[in-house]
Amino acid sequence: MTDRAWFDAAKGDIPQWAASMPKDADGTTIDWDWVRSLDLAHGVGTIPESTPQSIHDALKADYATRERLESIIAQCNSAFMTDFDRFIGSYRLPRALAYANRRLNDNINTLLHLGEQQHLWAVSRERRGRATIAVLKPYSGSGPSNDDQGMLNLSGETGDASAGNTAAENSDVKFPTTVALDDIQDRTAAILDARAERRKAQRFQKRAGDAAMARANLSGATSPGGAALPGGAAASGNATGHHPKPDWRDAYLPGRDVDAVMGIDIETTGIDPARDYIIDVGFEFMNMASPRPAGEPETYAYEQGYYAAGDAYGQSRLAFGVPPENAALGNALIAKLTGIDVRGRSSEAGYRLFDEWPQAQAGLLARLTQQPYVAHNATFEHSWFMLNVAGYAESYRAGRITIIDTLPMSRQWDPGAVPTNEHPYGDNTLDAYAKRQGALDSAHNERHLGLEDSHIMLAAMKHHLAALKAQGKGPWGSTGRAGVGGKSCGRKR
Repeated sequence: MTDRAWFDAAKGDIPQWAASMPKDADGTTIDWDWVRSLDLAHGVGTIPESTPQSIHDALKADYATRERLESIIAQCNSAFMTDFDRFIGSYRLPRALAYANRRLNDNINTLLHLGEQQHLWAVSRERRGRATIAVLKPYSGSGPSNDDQGMLNLSGETGDASAGNTAAENSDVKFPTTVALDDIQDRTAAILDARAERRKAQRFQKRAGDAAMARANLSGATSPGGAALPGGAAASGNATGHHPKPDWRDAYLPGRDVDAVMGIDIETTGIDPARDYIIDVGFEFMNMASPRPAGEPETYAYEQGYYAAGDAYGQSRLAFGVPPENAALGNALIAKLTGIDVRGRSSEAGYRLFDEWPQAQAGLLARLTQQPYVAHNATFEHSWFMLNVAGYAESYRAGRITIIDTLPMSRQWDPGAVPTNEHPYGDNTLDAYAKRQGALDSAHNERHLGLEDSHIMLAAMKHHLAALKAQGKGPWGSTGRAGVGGKSCGRKR
């Protein structure tokens, strides 16, 4: 199959999806003919002329397209995982839509920046509900508000933007122009909030229905005192007297027979796998019970010189790039957090993009399926793999992938994770968990690089499991699980 042929194959799956998923995540009927018409491989964004109204109209069109795409993508996971008859054979269509949506998002950010350069608006990034959005405000003469972004020379002339000329001065348009802003505001937060309210109402309706059924069920009379909940507070309490309530993350807890695992951590350009890019992947292996395999190299050089490989083996660090449009804009937040400056990670500079590299995806999938993989807040990695790794969704649905999460280990089994006003569920960041488990010195902080974070996570997990086994707690407690544990689909464990 040629480099881009999988987009055609993805569109070939549309009849399967159309039959199983008539509506998107917002309850709107999907126009699958519109989806079929999109050029997913080469871009779905609008490239305007450099006139104020053209920039305004292009941004409006791109926002509308992004909303339609993302509402479809958001529904695909539910449709795929509940397709018990396996009518939908592949997850490549959602991956193709996400691929196109990332480039569309880059185009939107370029248009936002272009509007700032031409004094059409000022952009501020503001947290609204469940999302951080771009808020457009009238230009006040103070210049672009996001001065931490890269500079785009839109005049087509070469020159050093740091030599005193601002991007606006380099642009063909050198005077403030007024355009309407009300119809080009980012609606992401409102959409996500409305979606969450619908889910909340559905859950409430289901609970009410379940309660009504229980009241009508005579078997309820056989338990006048009420039955104790499996894994309830009394069973899951820790040494501090804090009793965390069970929640959905507990499905990711390890079992008492867990041994060989692969720890993995990814660094990305943002938090949305349908908008952002994977730029760093680090993973390594560690045995939680059996000896370290013979013949593996004894040492490994981490970026942090004070890290010792210890029981870890098979370490790997993978670096990936971003499209030129993304690199041109820069990403100061990610640069500060990880030290990775995407301005130097352009595909034009020789960096391969993860979502365009089938061999890298296949290699990672092979490792993810050969033993359980461990991540801290594993649903993050899982969501990115679903929309970036060919074959991952299919393997997960078939039960060939097992996921273990150290976040619920910290929350449920770590006596140091006590609730505070700042952390109502305890401080369960990787940094805090690793420090409590002796995997990270208190004088240092989590590095936010894939391999280094994978290492401290696995070291903390191994120490934690050893302590729990000695105390007869956690997997070895009354509510612990036999076997490997973790979250998997398609089979009972």
